[in-house]
Amino acid sequence: MQLEKLRSIEEINKKIARGEAVVLTAEEVVKLAKEEGIKEVAKKVDVVTTGTFAPMCSSGAFINFGHTMPPMRMERIKLAGVEVYGGLAAVDGYIGATQESEFDKTFGGGHVIEMLIRGESLLLEAYGKGTDCYPGKYFRGYINKDMINDFFLFNPRNAYQNYAAATNSSERTLYTYMGKLLPNYGNVNYSTSGELSPLLKDPKMLTIGIGTRIFLGGAVGYVAWYGTQFRTQVKENEYGVPLVPTRTLALIGDAKKMDSKFVKGAYFKNYGVTLFVGVGVPIPILNEEIAYYVSLSNEELHTEIKDYSKLERPTVGVVSYAQLKSGKVEINGKDVRTTSLSSLEKAREIAHTLKKWILAGNFFLTNPSAMLDEERTLKNLSKVEQIVSHLENKKVEYVMGVLNPKDKLNEHKECVNCGACVSVCSYEAIYWEKDKVKFDESKCVYCMLCTDTCPVGLKLPDEKSETKFEMPY
Repeated sequence: MQLEKLRSIEEINKKIARGEAVVLTAEEVVKLAKEEGIKEVAKKVDVVTTGTFAPMCSSGAFINFGHTMPPMRMERIKLAGVEVYGGLAAVDGYIGATQESEFDKTFGGGHVIEMLIRGESLLLEAYGKGTDCYPGKYFRGYINKDMINDFFLFNPRNAYQNYAAATNSSERTLYTYMGKLLPNYGNVNYSTSGELSPLLKDPKMLTIGIGTRIFLGGAVGYVAWYGTQFRTQVKENEYGVPLVPTRTLALIGDAKKMDSKFVKGAYFKNYGVTLFVGVGVPIPILNEEIAYYVSLSNEELHTEIKDYSKLERPTVGVVSYAQLKSGKVEINGKDVRTTSLSSLEKAREIAHTLKKWILAGNFFLTNPSAMLDEERTLKNLSKVEQIVSHLENKKVEYVMGVLNPKDKLNEHKECVNCGACVSVCSYEAIYWEKDKVKFDESKCVYCMLCTDTCPVGLKLPDEKSETKFEMPY
């Protein structure tokens, strides 16, 4: 494949600024390639816009609620009855898209995120134990996106590069994250936007990396890192495109600026809550190889059909997205109805919206600060035999011989040179020396003021103790 560079991102941005950039959606570039060929695509087109709008369970949002009066450390947090993870800082939390309400299992984090983006006020309840610096123990009140300090999506796994279609060979109906699967191969559901899908238009990640500016939820977002479950060593079809779930993206963006039209909470019966997320990635046409991949059509993009009734999910067929979009595929000589969980209408709207932003000079491309080109494989958890111990006539289960995880942690305590102990020592037995905490045992009077200051749990011995001081200072 010829890799001669035709243009750079900087050159494309200059054309965008001048209003001269040629921008096509993924569907438009496929049509152009069929009519005029890939070389003409490479010559004429500067940017191709993509889009997908699908359930993306591995999504969520960080929220900084702002300090209360009296100030408190929010340790248990509920927003509209949905648990928010509070193990971050005093008033920071993370709400996951799949977290369910304690009152209604059909409502959860995805819906809360959508409602906040839409501007609605939601009930916040927060509890804390109360400390000297954060004496508050309880807060109850309504908040909205204009009242809180920060509200941004941080999605660990979005925009899967291909995803298997799902069917069901068993005698019973299955309820899954791929929707309702009827018995005896009653239907096939898929959830990729085909030739509009961002990572199918750049399957080798030649242009997408950390720092790539994208469309996320109706606003500007960025690629933050490799998405979880990112892998590279998989089967490809004859056109060089993965046949199975492969690469993913971790995405970030300011939810205060997003549009609830492109971020929608959802519930799949007997599975749980999720979040539909709109993602659009601009693909700069830097060379003919990129032009080749963006020109691949639904006929040339394939995925596997998996049988979700079996734990190993065997493959029962390989089909193109053109076949899936036709409304039926053949399995074992039987015509089976197909449908998409990914909204093609929304995906198309996202690609066109991103195109408009670029043509209007409101959206410029970024050079990634690092490419997502690390070779990765996917690991699975293996079962670890549980060891059973009887302690004081109580049955205690623990793993790998660790009764209390903290006991294992205690074996690896070491000074981190934070200095929390230095200021409480009135006898200069603990002091700074070249940015390291030092201890002079000859000056220690065992007043014990330092014993409860160390945040990593190191302690001085009592004077009467036979154990000598062995802290790693």
